[in-house]
Amino acid sequence: MIYKKDDFKQVVDISDEMFAKIEIYHALLLKWNKAINLVSAKSIEQAWHRHFIDSAQLSKAIPEGVKVYADLGCGGGFPGLVLAIMNPDIAVHLVESDERKCQFMRTVARETEASNVIIHTKRVEAVTDDFCPDFVTARALSSLETLFEYCLPWAQQNKSLVFCFMKGERANEEILVAQKRFDFEYSTVPSLTDNTAQLLFIKKLTCA
Repeated sequence: MIYKKDDFKQVVDISDEMFAKIEIYHALLLKWNKAINLVSAKSIEQAWHRHFIDSAQLSKAIPEGVKVYADLGCGGGFPGLVLAIMNPDIAVHLVESDERKCQFMRTVARETEASNVIIHTKRVEAVTDDFCPDFVTARALSSLETLFEYCLPWAQQNKSLVFCFMKGERANEEILVAQKRFDFEYSTVPSLTDNTAQLLFIKKLTCA
């Protein structure tokens, strides 16, 4: 099933006010994507399904008590900026090295009044000294092993840190590779928007 705009509120628990902000975000994405490759031309036609609902499904996965959340390599803001709009009480750090994409996210944050957003125009490995999150996500950024290399300093500081990485059909292969260098506990939940994908939850990350 391909979800559309009219399906959003049936699939995702969201207030009318928050949904109006998501609509603003969608309109800005359509406008900016003509000049900046925020998402692929193919996926923009199914943006509600491929980007907005795909991101919003993570809102229920945020652990209770999270105060600081980081989204890594978020490009056009997915999933982090969607989750920031839906969770205004959480400090949301968006990490993206492309300044043009960061400018887009700043525009969305301003137009949707998402005052809980902090944008870092840096590579992921350069931001781990700036803050320490309780919850981390990444979508289509790097292999699991590389993500662990980036995030190990945070895991060493915060033993309760939980990761949620959006992974495709090679997830099991990536887990096996990462287990050669790292110890961790993991669980998976099927993706709502892609039957070949899953949400991979990681906790208790340490070096093997």
